[in-house]
Amino acid sequence: MEKLVYLAWLAPETGRADVPGVMLDGVAPRLLALGPHRLSMDLWDPPSDIPPPVPTPDGETPLHALVSVWLDCVERRAPFEEVLTEAGARIAGYQVVESLYSDYGSNRWSGPRTWPDGKRSPGVLTVALLEQHPGQTFDEWVTRWYSRISPVTEAIQPRCRYVRNAVYRAVTHGAPPFRGIVEEAWPSLEHVTDPMLFYCADGDPKQMEKHVEQMITEIGAFIDLDTMRSSTMSEWILKS
Repeated sequence: MEKLVYLAWLAPETGRADVPGVMLDGVAPRLLALGPHRLSMDLWDPPSDIPPPVPTPDGETPLHALVSVWLDCVERRAPFEEVLTEAGARIAGYQVVESLYSDYGSNRWSGPRTWPDGKRSPGVLTVALLEQHPGQTFDEWVTRWYSRISPVTEAIQPRCRYVRNAVYRAVTHGAPPFRGIVEEAWPSLEHVTDPMLFYCADGDPKQMEKHVEQMITEIGAFIDLDTMRSSTMSEWILKS
């Protein structure tokens, strides 16, 4: 089985309130009818309307949706891409290697998943699109991601679920050169917007400062923040 991730940008004037109608009401039933093994969507919608950790640059259309599709093989992707483009989306598709570093119920920040397919996941999701550090080989970069970034952020942030998608190759023409696509679930909107909660400081300013400095050091050695794109979204597991 192979996992494909599609980034989808709708018309620039599309607002958060418009995205669920297009993606959940229009696109999702058509994709499910094609018979994927699994299907999920991360959507830029009203319940996730908080500033992302890294703001979208002025004049740039925000990412409206991330669609993950699991198929027998990559050659069977064409009908799925047709559905997305017919919905008016500009898409960038990637064949990825998924690592589920932590899942719901694996730490103190959430219990096991109890909600059914087709229902919005609780909390909020942040999606990060990462380019490879220009001073590192891919092997060096992904090793730092797996051996340094993942355990450090797991220790100092209140993350419910952490999905690493390492890009094997782009499958659509002109896709941006992202090498990592990260999906992180948080208990609530406040856990993303309140630094005390986001850095597990427990009300201690010195602890927060320590964790912020640690994060800046690790992230600075991992990526160029000027090339990173970040969005706050809602997670919809449509077929598990």
